[in-house]
Amino acid sequence: MRAIIVKNLMVPLKEYATVSQEATLYEAVLALEKAQMALDPSQHKHRAILVLDESRKVLGKISMKDILIALEPNYGKLEGMGVLSSSGYSPELIKSMLEDNVLWREPLEFVCNRATKLKVSDFIRAPLDGEHIDENATLGEAIHQLVVYRFHSLLVTSGDEVVGVLRLSDVFTKICDKIKSCEF
Repeated sequence: MRAIIVKNLMVPLKEYATVSQEATLYEAVLALEKAQMALDPSQHKHRAILVLDESRKVLGKISMKDILIALEPNYGKLEGMGVLSSSGYSPELIKSMLEDNVLWREPLEFVCNRATKLKVSDFIRAPLDGEHIDENATLGEAIHQLVVYRFHSLLVTSGDEVVGVLRLSDVFTKICDKIKSCEF
């Protein structure tokens, strides 16, 4: 694991889905689709969109989950939503929240209206502590961060600049390829 470094597994920034902070959610979805279409069919699809400032520096990212939350404004009224499922609450309680807070009751057509009006800057998620990794870090270091922090990807840096994304799916594929090459 020491011989494999992050920059050899990462998706370079130029190949990842990106949008400006002024883009709409609709534009972000189109950027994600365009980046996915450019991928080699054997590669995993991107599951997030990076948001860039005017100088093309990464401000943060938007995940599929962030998009779903942004499309339902009533999620903003729920306190502590991020810890509910991991805190041992019953599925019944979580389901009752759906009903009590009138979540996802509007017809799906409303999604189109919201997607063209919502700016990604309204719901961008800034990178968290531990969500960056140096391009020269080892695969072992990356696996440790992905497991401990439960991220699906890490922003790969060279100095202060984000140069790519290391995705859990690519790390997992590398490990599976190694397992399949083992002789018993």
